[in-house]
Amino acid sequence: MMARDLPFVDAHVHLWDLDRISYPWLTPPFADDGPNGSVEPIARTYLLDDYLADAEGWDVRGIVHVDAGAAPEAALAETEWLQAMADERGMPNAIIGFAALDDPQIEARLAAHAAHPAVRGIRHIVNWHPDSRRSYTPRDVTEDPAWAHGFAALGRYGLSFDLQAYPGQFAGIARLIARHPEVQVIVNHTGMAVPGEWDLWQAGMRALAALPNVATKLSGMGFTHRPWTQAQIRPYVLEAIEIFGADRALFASDFPTDKLFGSFAGHLDAYDAITRGFSDDERRALFAGNANRIYRLGLRL
Repeated sequence: MMARDLPFVDAHVHLWDLDRISYPWLTPPFADDGPNGSVEPIARTYLLDDYLADAEGWDVRGIVHVDAGAAPEAALAETEWLQAMADERGMPNAIIGFAALDDPQIEARLAAHAAHPAVRGIRHIVNWHPDSRRSYTPRDVTEDPAWAHGFAALGRYGLSFDLQAYPGQFAGIARLIARHPEVQVIVNHTGMAVPGEWDLWQAGMRALAALPNVATKLSGMGFTHRPWTQAQIRPYVLEAIEIFGADRALFASDFPTDKLFGSFAGHLDAYDAITRGFSDDERRALFAGNANRIYRLGLRL
């Protein structure tokens, strides 16, 4: 059965209205030396109908909106805008808002997001790498006690955590996650592997997968290889599924960010081809069921 014939719950989508909310990373001047390369091609308003047009041909049953990098002071405004959209259109089916876990006011930030019925979790991008050209942050904030305090607060508000970090950080983060089994953690973008660091990526993913409250999204292939080929990404997709199991891995488009690296069909058709040997039940889980369960969407698939 082709994946296009299966239900698809997209576990990682971004929408933005550049006339409504400030997104510094989508604001000129643009440079090509960051982890994404130049984002100028996607630096325009991208709404639900734009996403649905890109996803044409796929049976999209639900989407999870993950914080799209709004200015920190606009994070709650983004959640409010998305909640209004969900109320009117039925999508997004879940919202992952932004809050810096080391913020002294983290409890108030979490409470404000959690007051919106579609909010399921929080993302705080914490990618730090010894190569400063790859880092999203000037230091590894995950080593700070304040960040650990913020992480511990997630469970009190019934919130999951979308983890976007580099594999070299995973062992330390795994020790923190182990102390908080009540917090569901979803690793973003197949663990953000860095070319030439396969062993580090594999070890880091295994450290996280040893914890039953951790799952991984399969997306973001352009962060590892730009441009990517199916042959290049196949080992990462298959190894991630092997490490986490077909019940804790979930496919996502990461659109429109992954549009920098290829079309919607190009990404999803590749994931389809790579998993063609899996059972029908496993593929239904990977493309829809796991996202529905882990993000508590309550969809009837």
